[in-house]
Amino acid sequence: MAVSGRKLPDFQSSVSKGSAEDFNHECDPCFNDGQHEDAHGYCVDCKEYLCKNCFKFHQRTKALNHHQLLDKTNIDDYKTSSTTSQVCTEKCTRHANEVIKFFCQEHKVLCCHDCMTMDHRTCKIDYIPDNCAGIEDSDEYKRTMWLLNQKLKEIDFVMKKATVRDKEIDVCYDNLIQEIVKFRKEINDRLDQLQKQIEKEADRKKSDDKQVIKKALQTCTNVSADINKLQSNLSSNNQSKQNGQLYINIKQAQSKLKSDEIEKAEEGLEKTNMQNTFERNKNLEDVLSKPNILGNLNLSNNLVLPRKEVDKQIRIKYIKVRTKSDTRQCCITGCAVLSSNKLVLADINNSKLKVVDIQSKTVTAEKALDCIPLDIATMPRDQIAVTLPPNRTVIIIKAASNLSIVQKIPVKSKCYGITYHQEHLYVVCQRPNSVLVLDTQGNVQNTISLNNDIFNDLQYIVVTEDSRHIYISDYLSNCIVSITLQGDVSAVYKHEKLKGPLGMVMLEDGSLLVCFYYTATIHHVSGNLKQGQKITDSLSWSICYSHHHDEVYIGCNGNELENYTLK
Repeated sequence: MAVSGRKLPDFQSSVSKGSAEDFNHECDPCFNDGQHEDAHGYCVDCKEYLCKNCFKFHQRTKALNHHQLLDKTNIDDYKTSSTTSQVCTEKCTRHANEVIKFFCQEHKVLCCHDCMTMDHRTCKIDYIPDNCAGIEDSDEYKRTMWLLNQKLKEIDFVMKKATVRDKEIDVCYDNLIQEIVKFRKEINDRLDQLQKQIEKEADRKKSDDKQVIKKALQTCTNVSADINKLQSNLSSNNQSKQNGQLYINIKQAQSKLKSDEIEKAEEGLEKTNMQNTFERNKNLEDVLSKPNILGNLNLSNNLVLPRKEVDKQIRIKYIKVRTKSDTRQCCITGCAVLSSNKLVLADINNSKLKVVDIQSKTVTAEKALDCIPLDIATMPRDQIAVTLPPNRTVIIIKAASNLSIVQKIPVKSKCYGITYHQEHLYVVCQRPNSVLVLDTQGNVQNTISLNNDIFNDLQYIVVTEDSRHIYISDYLSNCIVSITLQGDVSAVYKHEKLKGPLGMVMLEDGSLLVCFYYTATIHHVSGNLKQGQKITDSLSWSICYSHHHDEVYIGCNGNELENYTLK
């Protein structure tokens, strides 16, 4: 006799016998009520054996009609598919006794049967067991895994940035305090200097006054001595009846009395009246009474990074890129820095790739293609990726061995701009508008659909260092568009006088140099796409930047490559 109440593992062991005749169980619901009924089937969701009546009840009840039921005739089918489970086991956060089995497409939420009954009766619902078959190999699974991996990279980038920023904050704080102390010292030194000047002036005045007083005292002493002597002589002459000498002394005394020496001495004393006081500088006193007079903290949430001054560039020379085998005027639609001393160019008019030696300023190698190339991206190990729009193909070329093709990657749409970033190729495609994200083997890791009406003629692409934003130039819309990895537009750079944006390159500070072909200018655009200014005139199509030489190379519709240095 079979033991009733066995769950899925026992059921699987019984069906492994391989036939419906070996199916020998009792109905679990009936057994729980004290009845013994032979099982007719099995409910995968309830993990219970069911008799005919309970089996029919499961099919008729609305709350249970989504359950996966197996009868004796489809036991073998379940055994074949049982290695991949469509069974849902995760409990609902709102209804602890219910299992999540549904997904509401309208509200984008997972729900159990109770959630569906109460909140999503009129919604379009996916029954997960019916919709999860084969999902392990689906594009949705691959895209989700890729996005999660990108998010981990983004997190890692932010953590590293936070660590660096933490150190920069300490350095910034130390510098700030040093500047405050330095300024305070400068103020103190200046005040000490001014104080010494005033004290020196006061000392001079004191010395001058002391001299006047000393002179007055000396005058008074001398005059007093003279008068005393005259008094003595007059008295002596009078007593001795020496009238002639008395007469002379009287006249001398009268002359002495008329002298103004004492008056002058007194006048000098008047000038030394010690009522000197210190009068504060009212302006300085008012200044010191004002708040923040020492200075202000210039608080900024944006770390000011050193950037190249592209507003003042110097044209070095033109590099001739036309070769003897060229049949038409060159048009360089793609350029990239291959190594510290080499560039690689895409010549659309002659259907060629060309290698330029930076030092000698000459073309050292070329390769004819069976289709016109548009853009180039350099990859590790001396490889380059080239887009061939008419063939809807991306080719991988080994640049170190005479530009030999090592791989061809077919894509579903016409491919235009391409860039390499963090072991992935980002490819701009048209019809439909999208960005393909490929691994280095050519496998599609993600497809970013671009459904915004702003996109009319996608051309070139640049990816930020942290992979959070992608910049795309749109020739007919006359704008540069920043998008997220989900394809949402985050910013747009557009100006009424700028038309036909094509090639772009990102500088070390996150700003962009952009070729506007129709208006024949190159513009320097901020990373947030809020500001931009012209740096030179040029009938430019493509652009690249050599960090090693601090130089910009510009591909034009002509037989020469323009070469600038950033100062």
